[in-house]
Amino acid sequence: MQTVGVGVPNGSIYVPKDEKFTGASPQNLYVTFWFAGRKNRLRIRAAITVAGFAAGNLLGSRLGLNPFAAGLVLGALAGGVDWFVAWRLYERTAVWRGKRRGEVRTGRLLRLMLRRHGYRVMDGRAVPGEASIDHLVIGPGGVWIVDNEAWSPDTLIARYGERLFFDEKFGTSVAKGLISAADSMAALLTKETGIEVTIVPVLAVHGGKIKAWGGVLSGEGLTVAYPRRVAGWIRANGSAAYTEEQIDLLARTAARILRRMS
Repeated sequence: MQTVGVGVPNGSIYVPKDEKFTGASPQNLYVTFWFAGRKNRLRIRAAITVAGFAAGNLLGSRLGLNPFAAGLVLGALAGGVDWFVAWRLYERTAVWRGKRRGEVRTGRLLRLMLRRHGYRVMDGRAVPGEASIDHLVIGPGGVWIVDNEAWSPDTLIARYGERLFFDEKFGTSVAKGLISAADSMAALLTKETGIEVTIVPVLAVHGGKIKAWGGVLSGEGLTVAYPRRVAGWIRANGSAAYTEEQIDLLARTAARILRRMS
């Protein structure tokens, strides 16, 4: 898994150039400014809570409920939602900040959401001498490889025509690397098992903003998705019809011939 930081020489994308920030990483700057904005977030949350209390009080009066109790409930709910949104935004950067491992999170999600449907999930595999990938998924609908990358929270990931873009950078290099790994693994599994295998590459993106409905987009032969969306996309986009025996053979063969990354 790769962590991608976005910045400019001797400065940051987050603030104007300032000598006291020179040399600081985008991740450290993000954390610095996040905690610096805590007081402002608390003031906004307090205002939202008060507004919720007032709205609940009014609603309670109109519905014949205890106005004070209704105000407390709605105020607490409004403040809680604001806290959850803020916490969620910060947690989405955890992999990019190096506080969590993206491949661990994605692996857990894949196993949780796919195993009960007959899919096998194998972590850290590679064709000897060639590129490695974070996850190999084998199931009734086909075979997929899933890799992980982390991007800064303001990175825009979009497709224009058939091309992928990560901000102003082309996604071609990322797509070609994963497609090449998928083709190599597919050829090896096909040769060893006699089962015709096509492997679909998927990139789980930690951080960044995917400009697509549902947090999934495809282009240049690669699908990009938020980690929590990968398993659902896999189940909905199978192109094969493997039996349990074929799935077992593919999984056992992959375990034997694909080198496990330490």
